[in-house]
Amino acid sequence: MCFEDEAGQHQRPPTGRTWGRRGRTPIVTVSGRRSGRISLAGLIALRPGCRTRLCYRIRVHHGRRGERRSLSEADYIRLVDGAHQLLKAPIVLVWDRLSTHASKAMQQLVDARSWLTVFLLPAYAPELNPVEGVWSQCKRSLANLTAGTVDRLETLVRNRLKSLQYRPAILDGFMAETGLQRDSPPP
Repeated sequence: MCFEDEAGQHQRPPTGRTWGRRGRTPIVTVSGRRSGRISLAGLIALRPGCRTRLCYRIRVHHGRRGERRSLSEADYIRLVDGAHQLLKAPIVLVWDRLSTHASKAMQQLVDARSWLTVFLLPAYAPELNPVEGVWSQCKRSLANLTAGTVDRLETLVRNRLKSLQYRPAILDGFMAETGLQRDSPPP
């Protein structure tokens, strides 16, 4: 079973608490330009008897004319194909109702894969998706951290996600946070 979700990150860092002196707000200069951002797609894969896995794809947007500002159907299906190669098993995919996920092009890509079964989450139910915890953890670790360029931001996000890949206990915690049962009940 796999859960998928997407997120984005701008060059402006999310704000968080600091260890600065009380009454002395630290001032960090950040470019006012909003030309760069990254789009993220993540997938948590659960397989009985195996450790929980995290797969992800990143797309960098430099703000150039004609450049796509979000992930496409091909990007999402590459993520799912990569998870299939990693798990070496049929995939039951659960994702939200993003327009890209529900498009006719995506439906054709899903239908072409006999090993893939897709279920949609109910509308406005982020609490049922464990990947939301991954984005929360990643953005919390980037709080008050300025990346001068969008390429540096990509490197920082990749490092955060890579460190989460080697911590299956944290990924299991994200799954437990949803309240969904990992194993099927005995007959």
